[in-house]
Amino acid sequence: MGAPLNVAMIGYEFMGRAHSNAWRQVPHFFQLPRPPVMQVVCGRSEGRVKEAAGRLGWREYATSWEEVVARDDIDVVDICTPGDSHKEIAIAAARAGKAVLCEKPLANDLADAIGMHEAAEAAGVVHMVCHNYRRAPAVALARAWISEGRIGDIRHYRGTYLQDWIVDPDFPRVWRLEKARAGSGALGDIASHSIDLARHLVGEIAEVSGLLETFIPERPLEGGGGRGPVDVDDAALALLRFENGAIGSVEGSRFAPGRKNYNRFEINGSRGSIAFDLERMNELEIYTEDGPDSGFRTVLVTDAAHPYVDAWWPPGHILGYEHTFVHTLVDFLRGVASGTSPAPSFADGVHNQRVLDAIERSSASRRWESV
Repeated sequence: MGAPLNVAMIGYEFMGRAHSNAWRQVPHFFQLPRPPVMQVVCGRSEGRVKEAAGRLGWREYATSWEEVVARDDIDVVDICTPGDSHKEIAIAAARAGKAVLCEKPLANDLADAIGMHEAAEAAGVVHMVCHNYRRAPAVALARAWISEGRIGDIRHYRGTYLQDWIVDPDFPRVWRLEKARAGSGALGDIASHSIDLARHLVGEIAEVSGLLETFIPERPLEGGGGRGPVDVDDAALALLRFENGAIGSVEGSRFAPGRKNYNRFEINGSRGSIAFDLERMNELEIYTEDGPDSGFRTVLVTDAAHPYVDAWWPPGHILGYEHTFVHTLVDFLRGVASGTSPAPSFADGVHNQRVLDAIERSSASRRWESV
């Protein structure tokens, strides 16, 4: 086993907690070339980041990300902040020679995403975007089956990601509802996952026809003081044409009452179909024309032969959301050790951002737009 890798994580809220759990767990369940050390977590509020460091398991805390990424003892920078700060932190970290893991979407707009990718490539550092759903064992198995030709030539992709956490019109205008900080609404927050899975499982997207809608144009400001405008989309829809001739659709909405984290896709091929639902993430539905049955069968993806599963529990002892982050770190850390950026790299982040950009352009123009 090689020398440990000292990790600095910037941000400590929802994604910071998910990443912290993964950093704690990954060396205890997977054989790694270089084990990670949770060296320092960084945030703007000293009191809150100090509390987070103790609660989440970090050795130190800091309030200046600029000082942290410049430290000689830091090998990896993990970015868990809102999108408006991704570019500045990632470019500084890359220029300081650090491997960079960044939450999705890579940036708030295409120009920033391209700048981040160019900086990381110029510095020669390992880089990766955290699209964690690629690492659900069932999704990894779906990709393997598609690659093996189990369902033939792909004809359709349907990606749906539905939530309901902002249905209440009096829910406050948090940062995810501000374009300056989040870049977009449901489009970048959740539909970007469906787009990444489409690219991962089917192929590159050539053109789109998009529709963005904001249902609640203003909301109460956090901390009081009246109401403020909502300038991001509450729901996003898009038709897709893939370069390989397949067609598809993506729907992302945070206005679907009763849907908490409904991330589902169905892929139809010339010889069969595959379907996945994150809320039943240990299951993969498959139908093949050469089988004896007339409908889907459900595979419980918990056997040791399935992707990532042999490091965990006996068959039937299911995995959860948090394990997708652990698996992401497995591949990221192996990439750091080998000097190779694992997919989805910043290049994938740029491709994803091109699709998001095209959907925004299409919604404005009311025409099909090329990616």
